[in-house]
Amino acid sequence: MTGKVYKSTGSWYSVKTTLGKTYNCRIKGKFRLKDIKSTNPIAVGDVVDFDLETNNDEVSGVINNIHDRKNYIVRKSVNLSKQTHIIAANIDQVFLLITFNNPPTFTSFIDRFLVTAEAYGIDTILLFNKIDTYNEEELLEIKYLAHMYRTIGYQCLGISAKTGKNIDAVKSVMKEKVSMFAGHSGVGKSTLVNSLQPGLDLKTKEISTQHMQGQHTTTFAEMFDLDFGAKIIDTPGIKGFGVVDMEPEEIGDYFPEFFALKHLCKFNNCLHVEEPKCAVKAALDKDEIFHSRYRSYLQILQGDEDNYRADNWENE
Repeated sequence: MTGKVYKSTGSWYSVKTTLGKTYNCRIKGKFRLKDIKSTNPIAVGDVVDFDLETNNDEVSGVINNIHDRKNYIVRKSVNLSKQTHIIAANIDQVFLLITFNNPPTFTSFIDRFLVTAEAYGIDTILLFNKIDTYNEEELLEIKYLAHMYRTIGYQCLGISAKTGKNIDAVKSVMKEKVSMFAGHSGVGKSTLVNSLQPGLDLKTKEISTQHMQGQHTTTFAEMFDLDFGAKIIDTPGIKGFGVVDMEPEEIGDYFPEFFALKHLCKFNNCLHVEEPKCAVKAALDKDEIFHSRYRSYLQILQGDEDNYRADNWENE
C-alpha cells in the first residue's frame, strides 16, 4: 500500500492512504538515505510504501520504501554531531509572516529566510500581517517593502489575521497545496491559523528557553487536512528552517536578482564583492538592485549570523 506520512512520533508513523484510511506504521530495520545524514529517515510529508500485518487482531503497517522527495526542510540534530533532523518533506510553499513593529521584522531576517527557502527549492509567500494597526507612515513603509519583494519576484499580501482582511486570498493560495507558516514570535501565526480554520487549535507556542543556544527539545511535526482543500504542516521545528551549509560562491545564486546577472560577470565564480567587471556591483551602482538586499548578501557571505541565525527564529 502507498500513503503519506501525517504524523511522526519517532518510532511510529501515521500514514494516510489516498482512500483516506490511516494506519499506524513502523520501520523494520534501518533505512539509509543517500547523501542525507539524518537522525530520522522518515518525515511528515513523505510518501511511503508499506505492508500490512496483524498482531493480536490489531492491523498495523511496516514501511518498506520511501518515495523520492521533491524537497525537505532540516534543522540541526539535538546532539552535537553533524547529523540533521528532517522536519518535513514535500512542501509546496512556506508563508513568512512579517510585522513592521510589533514585533519588528528586519529585511536581514527576511532575506536570510528567502535565501534558505530558495536553497531548499520551496516557494515563499510574504504575508504582511497586522496592517489594521499601522498609521499612514508605517503603511507606506510596508508598501515599499512589498514593492521591493514583488519586484524581485516574490508574492506579497497585506493581511490582518485579527480582522480577516485578505484571509480568503491566503486560502486561495493554499488550496491543493501543502503549506507551512513561519515568522518571529508574536507575528500572529496562531491567530492566522485559527482564522483559516477555527477549531484546529494547533499548539503554536514553544517554551521560552527553546531559543537559547544549546537548548533543543524533541518535537514532532503533524500534517492537517483543512476543510477548504489545503494541507498545513504544524511543527515547532520550523524555527530551525535556516540550517543550510552553503559555499560562498553559492549564496548569490539564491538571490534571484543576482543570479539573473551572474552570466554577465567576468568571472564564473564572482562573489560580487571586489572582483572587476561584476554585473551585480554595476547594477547596484545604478540602483537597479536594492541596497538592503546587497547588505543582507554581504552579512550572509561574511557569516555574520549572531543576530540572524536560524536557531533564534521563533515559531509563535
